[in-house]
Amino acid sequence: MKKILLAAIAAIALGGVANAEAVKIGIDTSPYPPFASPDPDGNWSGWEIDIIHAVCKAAELECVITPTAWDGMIPSLTGGQIDAIMASMSITEERKKVIDFSDKYYNTPTSLLVPKGSTLKPTPDALKGKAISAQVSTIQEAYIKAHFPDSDLKTYQTVDEGFQDVAAGRVDASLADSIAIDGFLATDAGKACCENAGPVADDPTILGAGVGVGLRKGDPLKEKFNAAIKKIREDGTYDAITKKYFSSSIYGG
Repeated sequence: MKKILLAAIAAIALGGVANAEAVKIGIDTSPYPPFASPDPDGNWSGWEIDIIHAVCKAAELECVITPTAWDGMIPSLTGGQIDAIMASMSITEERKKVIDFSDKYYNTPTSLLVPKGSTLKPTPDALKGKAISAQVSTIQEAYIKAHFPDSDLKTYQTVDEGFQDVAAGRVDASLADSIAIDGFLATDAGKACCENAGPVADDPTILGAGVGVGLRKGDPLKEKFNAAIKKIREDGTYDAITKKYFSSSIYGG
């Protein structure tokens, strides 16, 4: 009886260790094609989802994809509800005050979505007095505040809500990642209504140095993620995944 009891305790202890070793990867609860989208059963797929699986395999980590509201992503990380962020989060100096980042795993420009035939350009003069949308708590929101102070900023919980309001004429333009804009323009709704007015002027302080894995300060997982990102870049896995979704590299310079 005593041996059975000890075995049960050991099993519970081992189970606790196994659970503790599972790395909870935070992704945004909102679809962000082609990076991450759920099917009706809640199974996620997309470029970033494939990269998550590849990185975790290369790092020999057991990972669990954990959908988390975007505006609660960093608090969930620092509070221990998730262990890492892989949700197209840009590496910025402001965020680095609170969390650490791995090396980048992609870098694409921020661009302006406008109605078809619009003469608007991503400049302060052109956007003066115009209503511009952005997803809340993003580098695009920060960029509008800093560079387009005379515009009327409208924030949304998701990128797509802002795009839909451009299509409906409720806002004049939307600032977002160029890949997200291109994804929308590939849809029937996007083709019918809108076009890409081009990228904004670079501001590394706000726009950051690409997208990395967000981690708690001092977490040794950073070394594992850096080594894994390097490995999949070198062994061809990264390029093979990218070719499934894009016609050219999105790693950036």
